Amino acid sequence: MAKALKKVRVSMMNAIHDLPLLVARDEGFFRDEGLDVDILKTPGSGQRDSDHQALRENIFERTMEALYDQGQCDQFRMCEWGVMKRAVEAEKTGHRPAKIVALGSAMSTFAIVTDPKARIYEPEQLKNKPIAVRPYNGSHFTTLKLLEGFLKREQIKWTFAGTMKERLDALAKGEVAAASLMEPWISVAEKRGMRVLMESHSTRSEAAGDELDGATLAAMFRAEARAADAIDKDPGKHARYLIEEAGGLLDAKDLKISRILNAPPEPYTRERFDHTYQWTLGWGLVQSGATFENTVDNRAWQ
Repeated sequence: MAKALKKVRVSMMNAIHDLPLLVARDEGFFRDEGLDVDILKTPGSGQRDSDHQALRENIFERTMEALYDQGQCDQFRMCEWGVMKRAVEAEKTGHRPAKIVALGSAMSTFAIVTDPKARIYEPEQLKNKPIAVRPYNGSHFTTLKLLEGFLKREQIKWTFAGTMKERLDALAKGEVAAASLMEPWISVAEKRGMRVLMESHSTRSEAAGDELDGATLAAMFRAEARAADAIDKDPGKHARYLIEEAGGLLDAKDLKISRILNAPPEPYTRERFDHTYQWTLGWGLVQSGATFENTVDNRAWQ
């Protein structure tokens, strides 16, 4: 008699962050590991018609975090700094605890984009000029990371300008000097003639509650590793998820698939924690007092 598959509920927002998750499901990699993974899709900033609950100032009121807090999913992933903030502050603010359980598999590309009409050719020209981001998420953190090599911290001025589509619209109207975008919206911007000033890959982190055991997480990460390898061998095969998020604004031929990069999940090391936490703390973007021991749990490798 066949052994029943273990049910796991996970959440996702944007395809560029969660592509290995989707491919592991589609290709049967989770099933091969004895898992029945139910993916709960929540709105993020990347869908053309996304609502604004995912953009609320209180991060724990955003759609994905609220569903996790209510126990409707067991595991999620997002930008490394965003997961750090949530893992550090959840229990302190009376929310369901979450630990960092891996350095994740998706290396999401973010870019700072300008309108050529603004005649901005180099990062230094963004000194004290508004850059459209989504606070406490990948676009926000990656923008700071990219620009602090060119500008003093006090010269980097970000502003909240809504979803990816809304940021791009604000840029076209001249309401902001630049916009921080991820794929497929970088490709949408390029299709519209916008200029990519600079870009970088932004690593995901994986988070989970104490209820999800190490063996199950290990099985999930093995499946995601297979998916990451499959995507990198043929990114075009799986690009449809990104095209769909653009809601008709992008054709497959216009998506720059070389920006799709993934890697196997791996343990979140003490060195990585110290570096990322101190950087996030230095910007005043996370509460003080966290330690590796109370924030990270590499149970999948134990």
